[in-house]
Amino acid sequence: SILMQRRLFLYNFRNLRKAKGRRETYLCYVVKRRDSATSCSMDFGYLRNQMGCHVEVLFLRYIAAWDLDPGRCYRITWFTSWSPCYDCAQHIASFLRSYPNLTLRIFMARLYFCEDRKAEPEGLRRLHKAGAQIAIMTFKDFFYCWNTFVENREQTFKGWEGLHENSVHLARKLRRILLPLYEVDDLRDAFKILGL
Repeated sequence: SILMQRRLFLYNFRNLRKAKGRRETYLCYVVKRRDSATSCSMDFGYLRNQMGCHVEVLFLRYIAAWDLDPGRCYRITWFTSWSPCYDCAQHIASFLRSYPNLTLRIFMARLYFCEDRKAEPEGLRRLHKAGAQIAIMTFKDFFYCWNTFVENREQTFKGWEGLHENSVHLARKLRRILLPLYEVDDLRDAFKILGL
C-alpha cells in the first residue's frame, strides 16, 4: 500500500522524549517540481529502514535514479520519525551539494541520540549548513502526515498527550544544536558571569 497503517504511524512518529523500542526510522516524502510561481507534485509516499540501509540513503538512491533535469528546480519535503544519524547527515549534505537545483526540508518527530555526546548534533549542523531546512514536527505537521500518508479511514487526527510540550522541548534542543559554536561559547560565558 502507498499509505501507512495507522498503528505504524502512531507508534513510530510519537514524539516521546524517551522512545524506547522504536528502532526503525520511517520517512514520509513529497517531491515537487517548481515552475516559476507554481509547483507540481511528482511523487509522495513513505519508506522505512531496510536491512543494513538507513531510510535516508534509500531515498537518496531512489531520487538519484530519476535523473533530475538540472534546468528545473525541485523541492523535497521529508517527515521522519528520527533525525538523521551523523553518517546519513553527511550523505544528505553531499547529495545537496551535487544537486544545487534541489531544496530539502526535513521535519523530524524526534532527535536521534542528540542528548548523548555523540556525533549526531554535528551531523545536523553540517546538514543545516549544506542548505537543508530542518525542524521539529508540530501538531500541524502530524496532522498533515495523518491526512497525506496514513490509511486513516477518514478519522480525524487526535494528538496524544504531551505532543505540544514535547515538540516545544525538542525544538528548543534543536535550536541549541544549530546555534553557531561561538554563540554557544558566548552563552556559557554569560552564564558563568551571572553565576548560573
